Amino acid sequence: MQTPRDTPSAESTTTQSFPALFDVAVIGGGPSGAIAAEWLARRGASVLLVDPGDRIKPCGGAIPCRALEDFAIAPEMLVARAHGARVIAPSGKAVEMRIGTAGYVGMVDRATFDPYLRRRAEAAGATPFTGRLEAIEERPGEPLALTLSPSRAAAPGTEPVTLRARLVIGADGANSTVRRLMFSPADKPRYVFAYHEIVEAPDAPDPADFRADRCDVIYDGRISPDFYGWVFPHGKQVSVGCGSGVKGHDLRRATADLRAAAGLDGTRTLRREGAPLPLKPMRRWDNGRNVLLTGDAAGTVAPSSGEGIYYALQCGLLAAEAVETCLRTDKPQALKAARKRFMKAHGRVFLILGILQAVWYRSDRMREKFVTMCADPDVQRLTWESYLEKRIVRRDPLAHLRVFLRDLKQLVTPAARQK
Repeated sequence: MQTPRDTPSAESTTTQSFPALFDVAVIGGGPSGAIAAEWLARRGASVLLVDPGDRIKPCGGAIPCRALEDFAIAPEMLVARAHGARVIAPSGKAVEMRIGTAGYVGMVDRATFDPYLRRRAEAAGATPFTGRLEAIEERPGEPLALTLSPSRAAAPGTEPVTLRARLVIGADGANSTVRRLMFSPADKPRYVFAYHEIVEAPDAPDPADFRADRCDVIYDGRISPDFYGWVFPHGKQVSVGCGSGVKGHDLRRATADLRAAAGLDGTRTLRREGAPLPLKPMRRWDNGRNVLLTGDAAGTVAPSSGEGIYYALQCGLLAAEAVETCLRTDKPQALKAARKRFMKAHGRVFLILGILQAVWYRSDRMREKFVTMCADPDVQRLTWESYLEKRIVRRDPLAHLRVFLRDLKQLVTPAARQK
């Protein structure tokens, strides 16, 4: 995707006049919505981009290095570069997984990254609206009528407005208002709840506890009975958090334990954030007429890893292309192409990661085996290649066979017999 690397002026408020009709209204200005709005605006569509501008999503902030080229991300948006990961078992056993010369994991801070993407969309010609979607009215043969409430911080005392659009892209997160208004209540992805704290990075950390170029991933039922915890470097800051779909699990307590284990319990807390994290793409992303979901609203967060930013960007681009085709041909079935193309490119990876989570995350005994398996050189190489290239790497079938056989051995060998 070719885009300029400038960062235009601050986001606009709603003290402006609007066109009588937009081609597309994009609801949600996170990575998926912003990239869709930018792509469509650059191709001449009139685009309305709606975002409240007052919320930061809890996120570890990891993106593969290829994202900078694929989506023309300015390098200065990276607050850190991780050159490896450390996975930690319930027993405390740790396995280092270094990337080597193949690349790195870029770390972004959503507090600056999301506004940067929205400014890019605005520079491309998208019209910003700082506020929230309240209602959508649909009448046969007429554009959609969207009732929008301006954010108080952007326009104090401003009354709700009604704007019209031919099509709507719902990029407004796991609890999507667009999905709630325009889809069946049964149409929602499965999710875990994620919570993290952004804290100041220590000046001279003990490398046994924390390193500024390493992502720590903790597989421990005390931290998360069905997902994992993380300690991710963010330059002068650190993201510490965990996720779980188990009701009643104390994510704040688990995060406090993570901070203590990483030597971060004495550092200053800058902000706390929590939100649902969808882990399975929905079976249908469009309503067959005039609405298309993308990003978290469509459930495009990878199981097992919880990775979502790159997939959100990719999903936003595919959604924009599908919407552009629909606008040009006036054929609503064109909207289906977004999901079809996304699943063709990433569906197998999501399936494998879903199986991995179901098998290895179900108990501490299995988590212990999983961490042991991560010490295997073939597992590490294939893991990093697949992550960095965003596909299942098939050029070494013997390595896949070796991993399968060792995987099977871990499954059938009692934990007590493993060294």
